[in-house]
Amino acid sequence: MARPIRIEFENAVYHVTARGNARGDIYRDVPDRQRFLETLGEAVERFGVVVHAFCLMSNHYHLLLQTPRANLTDAAGWLQATYSIRFNRRHRRSGHVFQGRFKAHLVEADGYARELIKYIHLNPVRPKDKRRRVPAERRAELSRYRWSSHRVYAGLGNAKPPAWLCTEWLSYFGRTRSVAVAEYRGQVARMFGQVVRSPWQDLRGGLVLGSTTLWNKVSRLIAESEGADEIRWSRRAGAEAVAQEIDRLAAAQTDRRIAIWLKVRHGGCRMTEVAKEYGYSDGSGVHRVIQRLEARAKNEGHLDRRLKSLARKVSSVKS
Repeated sequence: MARPIRIEFENAVYHVTARGNARGDIYRDVPDRQRFLETLGEAVERFGVVVHAFCLMSNHYHLLLQTPRANLTDAAGWLQATYSIRFNRRHRRSGHVFQGRFKAHLVEADGYARELIKYIHLNPVRPKDKRRRVPAERRAELSRYRWSSHRVYAGLGNAKPPAWLCTEWLSYFGRTRSVAVAEYRGQVARMFGQVVRSPWQDLRGGLVLGSTTLWNKVSRLIAESEGADEIRWSRRAGAEAVAQEIDRLAAAQTDRRIAIWLKVRHGGCRMTEVAKEYGYSDGSGVHRVIQRLEARAKNEGHLDRRLKSLARKVSSVKS
């Protein structure tokens, strides 16, 4: 299996997550969760990382980390290795606790801090099927959940933040603490009873959640490293960029036949998949639509120019 790409630079911000081996639990009880948070605090002191938010689930965790020293691999690797040793010792077991290395997405805080904080904090109450609404009746359950930074951000009860938790990102919700806490509470409350859009829908190349500037910086750093994993990532990222552009262009078409043509001819989508999306019984219907459209384009100049223009836009992304 290819090792995950690691892009590290000073003050980079990451969403870090890892699952239990074979999707097993990484916390069996309250002492395990306490031990993980204690170990996280030690990592902060040892490596100088900054923890902006966290959420512990039974078989995985989420962290929003900042690395002033550009040392994510050292810090997160130490956290998982040390906790694994302590977990195994306590439960008198051996073997892997986590399913491989941690995953890390680079994040541009100014653009995504607010949405990521809320999305991560909603983990304990969000349905597994992300297309479903967050149940309104689970709002009180979230307020009681002890194993995330939600209660600190929401200023609930006597929730005292761990000494290692940095709450300066409250400033993304308001200029003063009281205003920020009230705004955070209100925004989270409005997410109940709604389908919550995942910030990861904006992920670039499976690695970057941010602006074109950050994306270009990361792409340049990867290109300069010239490792085999980086080359594979660059190819995959390019394919994802093309797919995103085709989806954008297809959505903008008022003629669904052109949208179908884009997805099949330039997006490489299977005709059976496109048939399901556009309500055809099978791929043969999609094939006939494309054939008729291309036949018309040979005799209609404006249509021919339109298709060629769309093809050039897709090619510009590929290049």
